[in-house]
Amino acid sequence: MKRNIALGVILALAPVSMAFAAANNVGCGVGSIIFKGQSGVFPQVLAATTNGSLGNQTFGITSGTLGCATDGVVDTPAKVAMFIDTNMDKLAQDMSVGSGEALSSLAELIGIEDAAKSRFFSMTKAHFGEIIASDRVAAQDVIAALNRLLAADQDLAIYARLA
Repeated sequence: MKRNIALGVILALAPVSMAFAAANNVGCGVGSIIFKGQSGVFPQVLAATTNGSLGNQTFGITSGTLGCATDGVVDTPAKVAMFIDTNMDKLAQDMSVGSGEALSSLAELIGIEDAAKSRFFSMTKAHFGEIIASDRVAAQDVIAALNRLLAADQDLAIYARLA
């Protein structure tokens, strides 16, 4: 029985651990500080899990603390997907009201300019039910919905490149 549980945990974490196998792949936050200098999949998974479960990356990104930069650049859609997945509950809450720290951080990650942020925030509030279609929505579904809505908005179409 214990062997089956261990195997299940390993299989469940395999995709996550593979996503974090590259160096400097865990983002910023308390986990990155705690596990600084350690290499390998296991410390990276622990650092990313700590960052995500404490919900401190959003604070770090917006405040420029915890090893985060406010002027960071997202160079792959995977980083946006990881942010959405890690911050799904807070992001859904922020989208439902059209403002908040997680939504601001997402706008920064996407690269939305300050002049377009209020329109982006309003769009996420107005289309919340399309973006967060259920309480079990996946990050890829959120990205697909955001891409579709951004592309349909004349002023925000230039940001529809998340996937």
